[in-house]
Amino acid sequence: MKTRAVRLYGANDIRLDEFELPEIKDDEILVRVVSDSICMSTYKLLKQGTGHKRCPKDVAENPIIIGHEFAGDIVKVGKKWQDRYKPGQKFAQQPAIPGQMESPGYSYRYVGGDTEYAIIPNFIIEANCLWTYEGDAYFMASVAEPMCCVICGYKTNYHTPFDRYQHVMGTLKGGNVLILGGCGPMGLGAISYGLAFENKPKRIVVTEINDERIHRAKEVISVEEAAAKGVELIYVNTAKMTDQKEELLALTEGHGYDDVFVYIPNEKVCTLGNSLLAEDGCMNLFAGPVDPNFSASVNLYNCHYLRTRILGSTGGSIDDMKEAIERAAKGDFNSAVMITHVGGLNAVVDTTKNLPNVPGGKKLIYTHVNMPLTAIDDFAELGKTDPFYKELEEAVAKTNHLWNAEAEKILLKHYNAE
Repeated sequence: MKTRAVRLYGANDIRLDEFELPEIKDDEILVRVVSDSICMSTYKLLKQGTGHKRCPKDVAENPIIIGHEFAGDIVKVGKKWQDRYKPGQKFAQQPAIPGQMESPGYSYRYVGGDTEYAIIPNFIIEANCLWTYEGDAYFMASVAEPMCCVICGYKTNYHTPFDRYQHVMGTLKGGNVLILGGCGPMGLGAISYGLAFENKPKRIVVTEINDERIHRAKEVISVEEAAAKGVELIYVNTAKMTDQKEELLALTEGHGYDDVFVYIPNEKVCTLGNSLLAEDGCMNLFAGPVDPNFSASVNLYNCHYLRTRILGSTGGSIDDMKEAIERAAKGDFNSAVMITHVGGLNAVVDTTKNLPNVPGGKKLIYTHVNMPLTAIDDFAELGKTDPFYKELEEAVAKTNHLWNAEAEKILLKHYNAE
């Protein structure tokens, strides 16, 4: 069968193609992708091409489908898996396959997110990285993947009791959390999870250098909401600080930060975060750099005497992914806070190429739709002359202008893409 997909041929070379998918084997599953959210990691893949650790060296001859935050419907099931999966079921998937670097959206010809149809190979199913999904909206499974990464970050950090050789995994309960560059889509996810999980901190400080982004963050995750959940939430614009280190330190009464998350791969930001660690503090470089030689100055004196540490996290586990889906379904957090734009498969190439310059958060793609990338904030103005956008505006107005299941159904019905 034919499918349209956005494929990578090399560094800075992605194309919207139409091509033939092979017949599935007895141990494979054919799926219809409905939604995929565009990740900054895909932009990094585009910039690096075969220099990326997940990209195959023969991508010019055998292009791969990009996109890894996807969900949809099961269409056809090979004989091996017919006792577990049925056509018509919704699916969710974990692109981080245990024990390997290769991943859907980075490495394979026939499976990725920015496509109409994909073939899930046996090894992904064997690894339990494909499961059925019962939610009422596809996008929730798509943005569960970035939330999965956020959860992994919180669980990857660790602390050490002074008198024992023991790593206590996770952020410090009742501690101070600092999220540097935290008003972007992933940062908002990190704030949401920090307010929802059992190991809650006492305080979360979120930095940004743009007042508009801070204002929007406060709208979707308010200080009052955090206080009701037992966490002091503080948003600060570090661009307006005279002495960033001292002023951020003062927010903790001089204690410092037990857990620091760096959500922007910037040398000065990393150095600042490291300088703010409390005794036994842990800094997580969450934002992956493009430059393989990226480095920053760190305080090794404090590493020795105050037991501070630096680590990084990427992706997440199958359990993290399932937790993201289950918590979102229960309403523990709303991962729609990440989404600021929606569009169709035709918008993927330009959006991915220009991702750092497109304002806002996550760009959500519906792969059976041809629609320009459109900001949710623009629905009201567009709705003055277009009934479709008027209907979308009425739907998102019910949820503080966050994308929701009703809006998704309106979009899919409008484009006959249900």
